[in-house]
Amino acid sequence: MSTLALTMTDSATMLRRNLKRAIRYPSLTFSVLLMPIMMLLLFNYAFGNTLGTGITAMGGIGDVEYIDYVAPGIILMTATSGAVATAISVCLDMTQGIVKRFRTMSVSRAAILAGHVVGSVIQTMIGLVLVVGVALAIGFRPNANALEWLAAFGLLGFVTLALTWISAAMGLVAKTPESASNTPLPLTFMPFLGSAIVPADSMPSAMRWFTEYQPFTPMIETLRGLLLGTEIGNSGLISVAWCLALTVAGYVWARVAFARVTRQ
Repeated sequence: MSTLALTMTDSATMLRRNLKRAIRYPSLTFSVLLMPIMMLLLFNYAFGNTLGTGITAMGGIGDVEYIDYVAPGIILMTATSGAVATAISVCLDMTQGIVKRFRTMSVSRAAILAGHVVGSVIQTMIGLVLVVGVALAIGFRPNANALEWLAAFGLLGFVTLALTWISAAMGLVAKTPESASNTPLPLTFMPFLGSAIVPADSMPSAMRWFTEYQPFTPMIETLRGLLLGTEIGNSGLISVAWCLALTVAGYVWARVAFARVTRQ
């Protein structure tokens, strides 16, 4: 059997291992999934009327209901929340000695990371479907056709892949699972500093500049455009470029960190 075939076989085994662990110990997955759902409920029912009225008065969202405006940003936040679970899972493997055991066996080193990344992407995409279901249940009314839904989930999958590689690298460099749970938090809250909750035009000048040029704003605007038919402009191309750059950066960082850790 070729090296590539062995790597693919080992990756499938590691993927199965990580999915089984997620099923047996679902508390981490549920806790990560709970945050975007709580945020969705909070901003819709507690702040929705006030924020929606204020933004409409400024001409920020026109006749769109606030739940329709905020839901795409919270849905994207689900992808960022998955980064926490990935970092913790990777760090647990590194600190509990299982990787050292794998090194004594005929297991492809690339398969260890691949199993974590693919498993985390699958879990996060399932979480995205659940959050979309909650959003629809509380009043989110997208007008996207089947192709636009497919494009929206394609973008979410690309974002999830990029953030998963970055969070895997964070888990590798973390010393403890506790620190691994804290390191990805900036990724989780970056959408709040984008256009997830309010339009960039409603922010002070310094904050508006940061919001317009950070990676999550074009992703949110692209997702909002695909689901609600708002103007996308060049946000789609910028989003793909950011996802590609973050994926490459996360992959290289994770491979370098994994090689350094396994040499120790």
